[in-house]
Amino acid sequence: MKDNKKLTVLYFGSYSLNNARNANLMEGLKSNGVEILECRDNSHSYFLKYLKLFLNYLKFIGRFDVLIVGFPGQELMPLARILTLKPIIFDVFTSHYMGYILDRKYFSAQSFRAKYYHFLDRWSCRLADLVILDTQAHIDYFVKEFRLDPNKFRRVLLGANSDLFNRSRADVSTSQEFQVAFWGNFIPLQGVEYIIQAAKILESQNIRFYFIGAGGQTLAENKRLAESLRLSNIEFTGRLSQEDLNKMITKADITLGAFADGVKTDVTIQNKIYEALAMGKAIVTSRTTAIQEVLTDGKNCILCNPANPKDLADKILMLANNPELKERVSSNGYEFFKKYLSEEQIGLELKKIIEKIT
Repeated sequence: MKDNKKLTVLYFGSYSLNNARNANLMEGLKSNGVEILECRDNSHSYFLKYLKLFLNYLKFIGRFDVLIVGFPGQELMPLARILTLKPIIFDVFTSHYMGYILDRKYFSAQSFRAKYYHFLDRWSCRLADLVILDTQAHIDYFVKEFRLDPNKFRRVLLGANSDLFNRSRADVSTSQEFQVAFWGNFIPLQGVEYIIQAAKILESQNIRFYFIGAGGQTLAENKRLAESLRLSNIEFTGRLSQEDLNKMITKADITLGAFADGVKTDVTIQNKIYEALAMGKAIVTSRTTAIQEVLTDGKNCILCNPANPKDLADKILMLANNPELKERVSSNGYEFFKKYLSEEQIGLELKKIIEKIT
């Protein structure tokens, strides 16, 4: 692409602007001088959605260099491919088959729905010129599971919005308790049951756990587990505003990632891990293939074995008893975030990818 021409991207699909992945990439591109146009429709009817996207697209013909199908976009890749000969980048971000069948187990692996999701994941990626995913481990999964060309994939990390998750917000807690914060949806990949079991192991210590969030497949069973263990050192806060969430994170001594041992936990890095780094908080999470691509155990994070409440409890207690280690991990994580994981840095990586195909 010529240097004197401003790069213009058309974001296409039914993507949500409240989703961190879409928001981070769009803002990251904008911060690097890329013009963003949007062709978006969130109609519930697929017929209506396809029709409105088609009609809306007509006004963008000839006005963009590359089209990005935002997340989620599997169902809309065929329409995007029909509409333009310009390069298409598909931000698949996650697999329907992995999420709905392997992780959440909404349908059996032998069901028609499982076969449909598997086909859709594969076909949508094949229709794109390039596919972006958040980790190399995730790319390796797609290539192997869906028999796809590895040369079609590029890694673009998730990062976090440092305006929303800002280290300088709220006051640090003066509580005598060692506070541990988890936030996010209650879904299988999070492994919340292992955090609750770790809390049981640590119930005689001056450590308190906060579970922030509402809804999700496992919330009810997580609460039942906590009740059955008669724990007094945990609290389910429900959903919080962004401001109150930031206050809770800032007051926490450490934060928690994901702890299940399924494939989705192994190949992805959750939003909250980047958000914790952005706020300068020490993070404890599972030792997974994906996390070890980006972070280093003992330097900018603390890793424990997946699905292992005893090891998780040991690592939490280690940080509670070693303030210097906690502060070193926090500081290193924050500096690493600023250097590599801000919206601007993530946007720059994506811009370089776009420039190579335009």
